[in-house]
Amino acid sequence: MKFNYLTRIRLICIGIFVFAVLIVARLYILQIVNSDSYTEKANRQYLSTSQNIFNRGTIFFQDKNGGLVSGATLKSGFIVAVNPEVLKEPESVYSKVNELLPIEHNDFIVKATKENDPYEEIATRVDLEIGQKISDLKIPGLQVFKERWRFYPGGNMASHIIGIMGFKEDEYAGRYGLERQYQSQLFRKDGSFVNFFAQIFSDIKTVTGDNSDSEADIVTTIEPTVQLYLQDILASVNEKWGSETTGGIIMDPATGEIYAMEIFPTFDLNNPQLIGDISMFSNPLVENVYEMGSIIKPLTISAGIDAGVITAKSTYYDPGFVMINNKKISNFDGKERGTVNMQDVLSQSLNVGAAYVQKLLGNEQFTKYMYGFGLNEKTGIDLPSEGRNLVENLKSPRDIEHATASFGQGIALTPISAIRALSALANGGILVNPHIVKRIDYKIGISKDVPILNGRGVIKEETAEEVTRMLVYSADNILLGGTLKIPHYSVAVKTGTAQMAKEGEYAEDEFLHSFVGYFPAYNSKFIIFLYTINPKGARFGSETLSEPFFDMVKFLINYYEVPPDR
Repeated sequence: MKFNYLTRIRLICIGIFVFAVLIVARLYILQIVNSDSYTEKANRQYLSTSQNIFNRGTIFFQDKNGGLVSGATLKSGFIVAVNPEVLKEPESVYSKVNELLPIEHNDFIVKATKENDPYEEIATRVDLEIGQKISDLKIPGLQVFKERWRFYPGGNMASHIIGIMGFKEDEYAGRYGLERQYQSQLFRKDGSFVNFFAQIFSDIKTVTGDNSDSEADIVTTIEPTVQLYLQDILASVNEKWGSETTGGIIMDPATGEIYAMEIFPTFDLNNPQLIGDISMFSNPLVENVYEMGSIIKPLTISAGIDAGVITAKSTYYDPGFVMINNKKISNFDGKERGTVNMQDVLSQSLNVGAAYVQKLLGNEQFTKYMYGFGLNEKTGIDLPSEGRNLVENLKSPRDIEHATASFGQGIALTPISAIRALSALANGGILVNPHIVKRIDYKIGISKDVPILNGRGVIKEETAEEVTRMLVYSADNILLGGTLKIPHYSVAVKTGTAQMAKEGEYAEDEFLHSFVGYFPAYNSKFIIFLYTINPKGARFGSETLSEPFFDMVKFLINYYEVPPDR
């Protein structure tokens, strides 16, 4: 008897527990999994029904303290429409509506008096308060529908990263930037949870690919305050020098996380229709290639030191020019330097010196190092339409092709590829994988961090440290006469000036100025790449980009409270 009593008690307890689990599971499904679906149903009951209310995942920025800031979200409002078959006295209705929502008279009357037409939209994206007041008029034939649309709180902030939505035939989807890259995750469709657990535990490339149907929000590595400051710097450079385009990237050289990235001119994400040239929507920092000029010289010098053919103190005689394959290679000013060392090659940016180091390496070994820095491959950054570097010259048997590549001419790189290659100098010789997205927050309630992949070693750690020391010396003593030196912080820098190719020839008066630097130099937290195309009134990158670069450095030191390193 006692046994039966205890058994019943246990069965009752088990039943209560199972019932509680089912209730919790049901609440989870209602409140988390299907929350968007029920919210949409509620929206359809609010005022009038309409077509499916637009829904899409959020793209977040993340501030330095981990707080999330919306970069792309949803905004709610109303569509105001008329049913001409029902609406009476259109002039009177116009007067009442116009008091709340100024609209063009003739347009309203034409739409309100159309025959055999049950639906005409008068206004879209109407403010919530105004839409409610129009609904409260309770005029037969005057309709108000709930609607949502894509909204970008920052306006033009990170516009080339976020990208835009657009139609392709009848499909409305992401067309540029993260909106396109993560279309599968940002897209919302009721009940779309196909193979979720198979995908959540799969490789991250599968999760972020076009075949994923897992609904999610995207958390980026973009720090909004840093992004805004970079954009201000780019705008001021572009305006001061009358450049065609000015761009920049700020990245953590140890992880590949990108804090900021933008190109100027930029555009307002909320009003893309105002842009007449759709090429403005593409991202040249990822998609376009340029001959970068002398910022490639540190790669050449590091290859020479790593291979043992030179040291920082090695000397050579610089006559100002050399002839290779009957082609003349000159220093930027054509002047003879006499006997100089490798520090001078970087500090004075000597083309002849870079070609000398390349010759010591030999074409095959030089190419091997350049490929090691990733110049023959895409970076794999998580943005669409990444361009492919033009480095076919490095396969040529001709010496001249390798010699010009040693100082950044004759080969063309994407800016993202250039900063990736140079980050190896700031990261102990290890090449990183640049990326924009930090975490994917799935609608089901699970988050997945984008893994920091182990990069490959390109040069020895001591080589990277030696070249860094040379670049710090240039910043402290040579760049603009050492006037930009920051006393308690080591900063490694290199400037570049490259002739722009035009119809197969180098234009005499068109240049790309570039600037790269990282700090603290021996334990780097930031690497910054800047460039500007065809600035007016300045010949060299040191003139146009040195001060903006150091303004950016000082801002980052203060904002992140970076401790002194010397």
